[in-house]
Amino acid sequence: MCAKSPPVQPQERSRPPIGVIGGSGLYDFPGLERVELIRVETPFGAPSDEYVAGWLGEQRIVFLPRHGRGHRLLPSELNFRANVHGMKQLGVTQLLAVSAVGSLREEFAPGHMVVPDQFIDRTFGRHATFFGDGVVAHVQFGDPVCARLSGAVAAAARQVGGTVHRGGTYVCMEGPQFSTRAESHLYRSWSASVIGMTNLQEAKLAREAEMCFATLALVTDYDCWHESAAEVDIAAILALLEANADLARRSVFAFARDLEPVDCRCQHALEFAIVTDRTQIPDATRERLKLIAGRYL
Repeated sequence: MCAKSPPVQPQERSRPPIGVIGGSGLYDFPGLERVELIRVETPFGAPSDEYVAGWLGEQRIVFLPRHGRGHRLLPSELNFRANVHGMKQLGVTQLLAVSAVGSLREEFAPGHMVVPDQFIDRTFGRHATFFGDGVVAHVQFGDPVCARLSGAVAAAARQVGGTVHRGGTYVCMEGPQFSTRAESHLYRSWSASVIGMTNLQEAKLAREAEMCFATLALVTDYDCWHESAAEVDIAAILALLEANADLARRSVFAFARDLEPVDCRCQHALEFAIVTDRTQIPDATRERLKLIAGRYL
């Protein structure tokens, strides 16, 4: 069960919480007020860790360290469904994923930020849908991020001094190993922009959960295609992540402070997606999907 939230004032109730999933280097969020840790149980198992919920003025922010505190979970071990479902349980309608990535383009230099608008899937064996077990749904995913949310986070990152590139393709690889040089050159031949290991499943599940979703990608290195990079240097990556953690937090705070809740089309993604005869849906499946798709079932 979730811990109870602190009482909120009437003006606070009109602003749904903003969700933030933090990746490598972003494990906490100092600066929030009235902070509480919330442990959530979901129909899809346990999330990566407790959620950190706090207030930035009148805006509530719900933060989850993607890999758990202490960075305990491999990308392939993440329970993406539980992580996103937990955000939904806590009332989140707008979800931002912050992630470390490698660059596949010369102009996207280490230390820069990228707000991608497309994905290529190079993962396997991960759960990337809430559906199945008697219910079939096909959501539109041609535009996998919310343009409004992406624009807001790009503007916020520039506002606090970040060098930001809006648009580009994020290759989501399985990991945990980094790319071979052949793979890195292949992704560049596809005109991809950055490479990471986590955000695609979050984008797919956020769409099914009818959340607006955007990614703020922090470039830590040139992937091994670059002639100056003999290998991806994990020590250098960690040093850059630590240096950029404050910039990432300030970007998120500016984003959350200025973002207004709206009725976006992302929040109606399931309206025509479920194709299963409602009379054929098993009771257990219907119950498991109650929060995600209950109004359509």
